[in-house]
Amino acid sequence: MHFPELNLTRRALLGTVAMASVVAALPMLAGSAFDVPESSGDVDMAAVLKPGPLPDRALGDPNAPVKIVEYMSMTCPHCAHFHNTVFDEIKKKYIDTGKVYFIIREFPFDPRAAAAFMLARCAPEQQYFPFVSMLFKQQQSWATAQDARAALLQMSKMAGFSQESFEACLTNQKLLDDVNATMQRGATEFGVNSTPTFIINGKKYSGDMSVETMSALIDKLL
Repeated sequence: MHFPELNLTRRALLGTVAMASVVAALPMLAGSAFDVPESSGDVDMAAVLKPGPLPDRALGDPNAPVKIVEYMSMTCPHCAHFHNTVFDEIKKKYIDTGKVYFIIREFPFDPRAAAAFMLARCAPEQQYFPFVSMLFKQQQSWATAQDARAALLQMSKMAGFSQESFEACLTNQKLLDDVNATMQRGATEFGVNSTPTFIINGKKYSGDMSVETMSALIDKLL
């Protein structure tokens, strides 16, 4: 998915989360289950790993030999596919064994995705990855819902939000600005223009990946 507009306002956020989504109709890049993809370019990994507008949400050992930064959108079907079918195996094989340090960065391409990221950021830090996982597993129930706001509220309550904390999170202008700035940084400094985009030890890859594909890329670096 390529993004012609890379800035989301609070007005757009609050208005659009109540509208129907067209995510399913948008074309995206997908990785092959069998072929190791070619890198779409080199990126200065030291620059990528520098602190940005928001503290990184990451898993694994920061000193791991392989560092992966994923730019993703919460309404992206291929991002959901990766996290629902691939990520847990990569975590078990490489993150939990100290071989990979995995960072998630926000790249929302619509206000619903921005709202989902904001809620994940408002949850306690240790609940960030479980919250993201829950939203991806239930993506169809809120990303394409007629009333996404109500659907997100229902799921947020399962994670401990109240009506008041939910509203406070989604009206936090600074948080929305920081999510926007994270996306803008990815686009302008590192050339991210689709989701998911993985930056792996300075090599950029666009599109979904299978366990086999990502494993092959990681194994070459170990």
